[in-house]
Amino acid sequence: MDTALSPAAFGPALRNWRTRRRFSQMDLALEAEISTRHLSFLETGRARPSREMVLKLAERLEVPIRERNALLSLAGFAAVHAERSLDAPDMAAARFAIERLLKAHEPFPALAVDRAWTLVMANAAVAPLMAGAAAHLLEPPVNVLRLSLHPEGLAPRIRNLPEWRAHALERLRAQFAASADPAILALLDELWAYPAPSGPAGTSTPGSLIATPLVIDTPDGPLSFLSTTTVFGTPLDVTLSEIAIEAFFPADEETGRRLAIG
Repeated sequence: MDTALSPAAFGPALRNWRTRRRFSQMDLALEAEISTRHLSFLETGRARPSREMVLKLAERLEVPIRERNALLSLAGFAAVHAERSLDAPDMAAARFAIERLLKAHEPFPALAVDRAWTLVMANAAVAPLMAGAAAHLLEPPVNVLRLSLHPEGLAPRIRNLPEWRAHALERLRAQFAASADPAILALLDELWAYPAPSGPAGTSTPGSLIATPLVIDTPDGPLSFLSTTTVFGTPLDVTLSEIAIEAFFPADEETGRRLAIG
């Protein structure tokens, strides 16, 4: 790598993350314990950052691990965070933890996804919910949000589709704002282009609920779920940092009774 060009490449990227996080130069300089003048020189390429300074600025800006590696590369340094396949031998402990969490959540659905909402693992309670979706949506790699909102996927069976669609799109918007990941933006554009469901969002969710549920029709009647998201704490691997476990809990007594009996 031609490190003489690295400061000029690093500077605009740093400025982009700073403005994305809505930090002024003074705000970030105070957080990083450097002068505003030095930060300005880093952003314009007049000064070259140390490896430690790149990591410190990235931490203060809450830059995702994948993009921290990219910032290091732009500054002329090697990446510090490995990116292993979840099937790699040294990821066995993480894979085991995911499998145990998913299994322990049965008889309720739970699944693990990567940063682009590609299905990584699922427990046995997920498959029945996917029944009836078009075959092309179930071919690996399965994208969970595409499956959920596609007109040939689960969308026709989601009773509160306007609310669920609005929830999913807003979540993707927030994810893109945090990560600047072009794959997330592409997925957001794709999902937004799907036919909008009839009826405005926010009209059919009962006011007593505390979160947007997923209400889906099944052969045995509607099931209603609330979801939670679990991520690994302080991950040092890029792949692991992007894994999220979505666990669905009964939103009403009837759903809990049906699944417990089943």
